Amino acid sequence: MRSISIIVRGLLIAAGASLLFASVSQSAEFEHNIMTGGPTGTYIRIGQDMAALGAQCGLTLNVVESAGSLENFVGVRQRRNTQFGIVQSDVLEYLKTYEANDAEVQDAVRGVRIMFPLYNEEVHVLARTGISGIKDLEGKKVAVGVKDSGTFLTASLILDILQVKAAERLPLNPDQALPQLQAGEIDAFFYVAGAPASLFAKADIDPEKFHLLPITETPLLATYTKTSVPAGTYGFQKDPVDLVAVKAVLMTYDYDPKKNAYHRESCASVSDFSSLVINGMDKLRENGHPKWKSVDLTALPPGWQVGSCVKAGMALDYAPTCTKAVEAAPADSNEEYLNLLKQRLKN
Repeated sequence: MRSISIIVRGLLIAAGASLLFASVSQSAEFEHNIMTGGPTGTYIRIGQDMAALGAQCGLTLNVVESAGSLENFVGVRQRRNTQFGIVQSDVLEYLKTYEANDAEVQDAVRGVRIMFPLYNEEVHVLARTGISGIKDLEGKKVAVGVKDSGTFLTASLILDILQVKAAERLPLNPDQALPQLQAGEIDAFFYVAGAPASLFAKADIDPEKFHLLPITETPLLATYTKTSVPAGTYGFQKDPVDLVAVKAVLMTYDYDPKKNAYHRESCASVSDFSSLVINGMDKLRENGHPKWKSVDLTALPPGWQVGSCVKAGMALDYAPTCTKAVEAAPADSNEEYLNLLKQRLKN
């Protein structure tokens, strides 16, 4: 565990310094940005769905690819014009655990807030069929994700909790690891992503050679949630597989609108998208990534506070600052009247 602490602490400090440096060289033009993940992951789809909501009222949200959760967390804290980032709950739990005794980690997490809890992300481990479980990764070559990703932290924690000593822990992204697994260069790789993960859904994976490992070990249940990937979720997977999951959480920063113009605009952006997501949840569940259907907005991770700008956007009378008018309801529609009446009757 100590080795993970050193790596994560170094990543937080180094990434924070580099992103802060990058921020001062950017144009002063205000933007809305969300940090997500790789091009084949679930995070980027969630970001695109949010961007589509913004586009409907003329607000542009740039969907930024990243290495994953750790980079996203630091980006929200340090990167200019980056109001949103998606982070795994075990990353949050890990940071909160070490915050109390480490001043530099305290600085790295200061001001970062919850926007919304999202959905469970399954911990996928794709391996050769001769490997039957996580314990069988002892002495094997295992790809664990790049060092500023959530997959890296999750894979490292799971292997350390179960005291599995791989011959090599290779810092490869899942899209890099899959062809190496298929070529026999590695034995397995970790990938934390909401099922169905498009990397597995689109790839030609031979079920005679590769399978998802079950993850059911009791020591993991203190940190992770039991879940299952239903049969047929992926073309190579005929039977259900029991796994563990982490919660994906949308993070933001606690901007102070009284501080300066940048904070005012950023806070307004957070409030606008909070309102758009809350009011557009039915549309997201109908047209967005399938994971929107399992979003539980009450499942807040312990030890983290919701941002004040988020709560401002959730008010019943809040109206997003759209740059173009939302299409008006037909003249004979009583929908607006009925909605207003419901709000009045509640008071």
